[in-house]
Amino acid sequence: MAKQPVARPKVRIGARGSKLSLAQTRQVQARIALALGASPEDADAVAPIVVITTSGDRIQDRRLLEIGGKGLFTKEIEEALLDGRIDCAVHSLKDMPGELPPGLVIAATPEREDPRDAFMSVNHAGFDALPPGARLGTASLRRQAQALARRPDLDIVMTRGNVDTRLAKLERGEADAILLALSGLKRLGLGHLPREILDPVACPPAPGQGALAIETRADLAGAAWLAAIHHHPTALAVAAERGALVALEGSCRTAIGAYAQVDQDGLRLVVEALTPDGRERFRREASLALAGEGDEARARQLGLALGGEIREEGGDRLLLPET
Repeated sequence: MAKQPVARPKVRIGARGSKLSLAQTRQVQARIALALGASPEDADAVAPIVVITTSGDRIQDRRLLEIGGKGLFTKEIEEALLDGRIDCAVHSLKDMPGELPPGLVIAATPEREDPRDAFMSVNHAGFDALPPGARLGTASLRRQAQALARRPDLDIVMTRGNVDTRLAKLERGEADAILLALSGLKRLGLGHLPREILDPVACPPAPGQGALAIETRADLAGAAWLAAIHHHPTALAVAAERGALVALEGSCRTAIGAYAQVDQDGLRLVVEALTPDGRERFRREASLALAGEGDEARARQLGLALGGEIREEGGDRLLLPET
């Protein structure tokens, strides 16, 4: 009996073309295909991946704050969503601005990967093993400020690029160590490489780090296939963290870390912001009992409250001066 033809694409998935973006999008694609009732071998037919190059991918020699901020990783993809060329987009949630364009929503958050930062080095076993004046490679203002708060003697070297590019720079000796998201390393099968994993309470990661966001047009947000890949505890955690991001007017000019944990006892959130030089650090911690309906809004409100307290205390000292 002849094999039945596969139906035309039901969900077109937009993604950046980097190795990491495609790896994590493939994971989501498999789950979407399953939710649509397709077999794994038909995933490309029912949920094809549409690669879209963003401005953030094209410009690799400057900090994001110098070229327009986090939105450069989402702008072209969001335009494709609004134009109807794709039906959803898979983003690293930490790359998404706190506010989305009108008509677009984060419609699902799959289960989060490990949100912690990873210390990478060829010659040094851990952060405290770095010699005085060592060169630490990062393009993240948060990682820079957190590192300088702990080790003001370090020389921060601007290091942008995808994971392979940054690892190659480390191998070439352009830095003595670099910091990367552990989640990205794991998704690329490189989770064995870190020399040390940073404590996420002592050194909170970027809001939403380790989580993926499925962005859609608002009219698609209630689709059954989105509900099938949504992970409620992850949604609660990132709602709290992104609440803090919004309250602190999070941008590439602000060093913000936030880490929420969700378990049977409730949600615990730690938020911090630092001056760019790491000399001043402002922190808040709080817990929230979960009641069921309305928990996501309450988690976001907790983040807004803690972030607001920090903003009031730190003021303009938290902002990297414009050049």
